[in-house]
Amino acid sequence: MNLPDQPPTFRQPSAAERPWWWRLENSAGAEITVGEEYADQRFASQADAESWVGEYWSDLAAEGVDAVTLFEHERQVYGPMSLHA
Repeated sequence: MNLPDQPPTFRQPSAAERPWWWRLENSAGAEITVGEEYADQRFASQADAESWVGEYWSDLAAEGVDAVTLFEHERQVYGPMSLHA
């Protein structure tokens, strides 16, 4: 017996549905690994991505992130943008 696919409300959105993401970088510009709650965040719009980094920038800096670069799929939109004043 084949069951139907899970409805969208019960499955993780695909990368195509959430194409915006931040590369989290150290001071040398290398991508770094952060805690699970901040890793692999993807967003439906540029505004959602920018709001998220605006809300969590100090937490990201505490995790060792020095700068962020915004991507839409694989296209670099802007960055790196420093998280330090």
